[in-house]
Amino acid sequence: MPRPYSDLELTVRGWVGFNKTLFFGVICLIAFLLLFIQQNLIIGEIAAFQFLEGPEALIFRIISGFKLLAIPLVYALKFTLVGFILWVGCFMWGYKVTYNKCWQIAMIAELVFFVPTFLKILWFFFVNTDPNYWEYQSFYPLSLMAFLDHTQVRPKMLYPNQALNLFEIIYWVVLTYGVDFAARKKKAVANYIIATSYIPLFLLWLLFYIGVYE
Repeated sequence: MPRPYSDLELTVRGWVGFNKTLFFGVICLIAFLLLFIQQNLIIGEIAAFQFLEGPEALIFRIISGFKLLAIPLVYALKFTLVGFILWVGCFMWGYKVTYNKCWQIAMIAELVFFVPTFLKILWFFFVNTDPNYWEYQSFYPLSLMAFLDHTQVRPKMLYPNQALNLFEIIYWVVLTYGVDFAARKKKAVANYIIATSYIPLFLLWLLFYIGVYE
């Protein structure tokens, strides 16, 4: 039997009672704007890209445009995958949470990752205002990479050191609260669900990336 909603959960329930399609569109729009700013006001101003001409400039624009247009597809695939992982995890622990709810939890939790992107933009606007491409590419706020010298890190370890960051942990916490809110049972079991489904698969993905990186 699901436990009754607390006063706080009733308030949160009102917040999340939104149009899911519209919310997905808002997420894509925010991601589009943040990526557009990075590509045009940071990467585009890096000396190595300012002097591109002819085919090289065209290729750069095509790649940039493709990244922008691919945003809805990338998010749809990510929410589908994460939602499925959460749904399987809930099923394994005997929690009856619909796949639609799990997809929604994944979508809401994604808001966490807009914070480091925004901080990265601020960093290169106001702190490191004249970076080279690799300084920009390797920087990720509050990650392991932020405490390392990027020139001493092997290319295959760049992404894993970025992926292990404070915001990833906050993302796990938001997923846990999402599952707990949807299932309305024991909070401890929601912790177990994330700890035995999403987190190990995330770490296995990093190990797989390191293993196959050429």
